[in-house]
Amino acid sequence: MLGLRSFESATIVISDIELAQQIKKGQFNTGKLGGSAATMPEIWQAALAA
Repeated sequence: MLGLRSFESATIVISDIELAQQIKKGQFNTGKLGGSAATMPEIWQAALAA
């Protein structure tokens, strides 16, 4: 494994992992997306837009 070559890349990867865990635990606010009825692609699009 080559690892991450820059601090910026590491920051992005770690923040994405944290976001995925928040979504999995239900800690990401999906109220504007229809609550628990929101699909995973809709949640990811909202997260990327934020």
